[in-house]
Amino acid sequence: MKSKSKVTREEALAYHLEPRPGKIDIQASTAMTTQRDLSLAYSPGVAVPCEAIAENPETAYDYTTKGNMVAVISNGTAVLGLGNLGALASKPVMEGKAVLFKRFADVNSIDIELDTEDPAEFINAVKLMGPSFGGINLEDIKAPECFIIEQQLKEIMDIPVFHDDQHGTAVICAAGLINALHLSNKKIEDVKIVLNGAGAAGIACLELLKAMGARHENCIMCDTKGVIYQGRTEGMNQWKSAHAVKTKARTLDEAMRGCDVFLGVSAKGAVTQDMVASMADNPVIFAMANPDPEITPEEAHEVRVDAIVATGRSDYPNQVNNVLGFPYLFRGALDIHARAINDEMKIACAEALAKLAREDVPDEVAMAYGRKLTFGRDYIIPTPFDPRLIYTIPPAVAKAGMETGAARRPIIDLDAYAQTLNARMDPTASVLRGINARARAKQARMIFAEGDDVRVLRAAVSYQRNGLGKAIVVGREADVREKLESVGLADAVRELEVVNAANTSNLDTYKSFLYDRLQRKGFDRTDIHRLAARDRHVFSSLMLAHGHGDGLVTGATRKSAHVLGLIGHVFDAGAQDGAVGVTVLMHKGKIVLIGDTLVHEWPEADDLALIAQRGATVARGLGIEPRVAFVSFSTYGYPVSERAEKMHLAPKVLDKWGVDFEYDGEMTVDVALNRDVMAQYPFTRLSGPANVLVVPARHSASISVKLMQEMAGATIIGPILTGLEHPVQICSTNSTANDILNMAMMAASRIGH
Repeated sequence: MKSKSKVTREEALAYHLEPRPGKIDIQASTAMTTQRDLSLAYSPGVAVPCEAIAENPETAYDYTTKGNMVAVISNGTAVLGLGNLGALASKPVMEGKAVLFKRFADVNSIDIELDTEDPAEFINAVKLMGPSFGGINLEDIKAPECFIIEQQLKEIMDIPVFHDDQHGTAVICAAGLINALHLSNKKIEDVKIVLNGAGAAGIACLELLKAMGARHENCIMCDTKGVIYQGRTEGMNQWKSAHAVKTKARTLDEAMRGCDVFLGVSAKGAVTQDMVASMADNPVIFAMANPDPEITPEEAHEVRVDAIVATGRSDYPNQVNNVLGFPYLFRGALDIHARAINDEMKIACAEALAKLAREDVPDEVAMAYGRKLTFGRDYIIPTPFDPRLIYTIPPAVAKAGMETGAARRPIIDLDAYAQTLNARMDPTASVLRGINARARAKQARMIFAEGDDVRVLRAAVSYQRNGLGKAIVVGREADVREKLESVGLADAVRELEVVNAANTSNLDTYKSFLYDRLQRKGFDRTDIHRLAARDRHVFSSLMLAHGHGDGLVTGATRKSAHVLGLIGHVFDAGAQDGAVGVTVLMHKGKIVLIGDTLVHEWPEADDLALIAQRGATVARGLGIEPRVAFVSFSTYGYPVSERAEKMHLAPKVLDKWGVDFEYDGEMTVDVALNRDVMAQYPFTRLSGPANVLVVPARHSASISVKLMQEMAGATIIGPILTGLEHPVQICSTNSTANDILNMAMMAASRIGH
C-alpha cells in the first residue's frame, strides 16, 4: 500500500483560490471578433435558429449546447461525508463534479445550487430548467428525499436524470463484482450477498445487482439496527421494505456467515476479521465506506488469503470510483439524445467496464501507475486514467439506449463514433498523471536549491506531503521557518530537511571536488570556497553530485542562462557536452515539444540532430511516440536560403545515426502540425502531425514558446534539461509553486535521462 498523501487546509484553499477563484471558466466556442460575428451570434442572425427550434424542438441539439451540457444540481443536504452544509457550501463539490465531466468525457457542465430542503420546490426548480440541458446529475442530496426527487423528475422530464451518489456507485460496484465472480468461478444468480448500509448508494447497488440476475432471497440488507427482515418495523421506510427478506439472521455478524459477497457503504470498522473468516470460499469484499473502509484489505487478507477486496480508496487496489461511470454514461446518453438513463444502459456500462479490465493494459497506463496492471484479484476494475474508457464505455451505453428505445437520434456507425470519441480527448492530463505516478514510484530525495523563496518552499512541502519523496531544502533554517509561517505552513518545518553550508560536514569534500574540476579554469581556492559555501546553486549541485540527493530543482530566483552556467561548474552542462533544453507546450488538447530552448544558441546540423534525439527521448518519457519535424520558414528546399540549409541537412545526420523514431524536414510549422497541409506533400516521412519541433536557434525557440504562452494561454513545462549525468531541472523566474512542483516531478521521474 502506498502512503496516503496529506492535503493541508492551506493547500486546499490555495488550489481553489488560484489562479482565479473556483475551478471552471466559460469560453466561447465560436469567433466573436468582427461585427459580422456579432451579428451572427446575436441579433439579427440568432433569430434564425430560434425560429428553427420553435418549429422543430429537436433541432435545439443541433444549434445550441443542449446536447453536450449537463447540470450538476444539489441542495447541499449531504455534502460528501460532512453532512448538511447547505447549498452554498456545496458549490466547491459541484464545481469539481463539473470539472470531472469535462476532463474525462468532454461533457460541458455547470453547477447549480438550490437553496431549499423542500423536495417539491427542488423538483419544480429543476423541471423549469429542463430546456437548458441535455441531462441532470443530482448530487449530495440526503435520503430519503433523494429517492423522491429523482423518481419524480424522471417521470416529468424528457432528459436523463441521474443521482450519481446512488447509481454511480452501483454501476462501478456491479462492474467489479462481475469480474470478482468471474475469478471466483461463481454466478450472480447463485451467490449470497450481504449489504451493509441502507442509504441511497446501498439500495441502488442492490437494485442494480438484482436487475442483473441476483436473487431477491439471496440478498440481505443491513442498517445500523441490524438485518432488514420481513416483519421488521423499527427504522423502516418503503425503500428498505422493498428489500426485506425472510431470514433468521438479525445481525450483520449472523448475516455474513457463509455469504459469498459483502458490500459495504456504511462506516469504518463495521466488519471484523471474525466476520470475514466466516464467509464462504473465495469471498468478495467491497468495503466502500469513505474515507476509511469497513475493513482494510490488510485486515481481510490476514484471515482470508482467498478474499478479493475492493475499497473506495485510491491507495488500495480495486478502487470503486464513480468517475469510471458517470462521465461515460452521460457521454453515451447525450450523443443519442437520450430521454433517460435506464437500467439497461447502466448494466451495459458495468459490463463494458468489466470487459475492459480483462483486456491487456496499455503501456501508457502502466507507466502512469508505475506498475504493470494485469487482470486478477488486485485488478478487477479499470483505473480512472485508462485512455480507453472514453471510446469503449459510451458506445456500449449508446447501443443499450438505442436497443431499449431511449434514443431520440440513434448512432448509425458505432465504430466511427468510437473514433470520434478518441479524437476529442485532451491528452494533457494523462501525461501529467504519468509524470506524477512515475515520480511517486521513484520516491526521489529532491533538492530544492532556493529555500529563501516562498514559491519554492510551497513546492517542497507539496512534493513531500503528496507522497512523491523526500524534500531537501537548501537555506537557513530560521529563514525557512519564517517564510513558511508567513504562508500558514509553520508545521511543515518539522517535515522538511533544511541544509546549508554551515550545517553540513561535507563542505570540505565538496570544495575538493570543485577545485579539481576548476583549478585549470582560473579558479583559486578562495574562489572555490566562495562558490561552494555561498552560492546555493553550486552548493546544491555539489550535493547532487555526491549522492546527497537524487534530483535538483533550481532557477526560480535567477535567470536560467546564469543558473546553467553555475551548474556547469559541477556538471558537464554545456552545448559541447550534449546538454539540451526541451520545452513541453500544451494547448487545446495538443502537446508539442520544442527544442532547444535553453542551451544551444545557434546549433549546426549535428547539434540539431542531437536536439531531435533528446526531444524524442523526452517525448517517450512522457508516453508520446515521437514524430520530429525540423522547422524553418521554408519547406523541402523552397524558398532557397542559406539559413535553412542546416535544417535540410539535419535529417541526413539522423539517417546516418539510424535512429528509431520518425523525422523529416525542413518544413514550415503549418506543414508540420496541420494534417491537411501536410497532405499536400505525400512524400513526407511523417505518418501524422509532428509532436517534436526542432527550431533553427534558441531565440526562435524562446519566441515561439513565449508567444504561445502569452497569446494563446498555452501551458508550458520546462525547459526540461537533458543530457546531464544527474537529473537537474531549471525553472523560470516567473514560475508558480505548481510549476516548480512539476519540474521537481520531472527531475524525480528522470524524464530525458
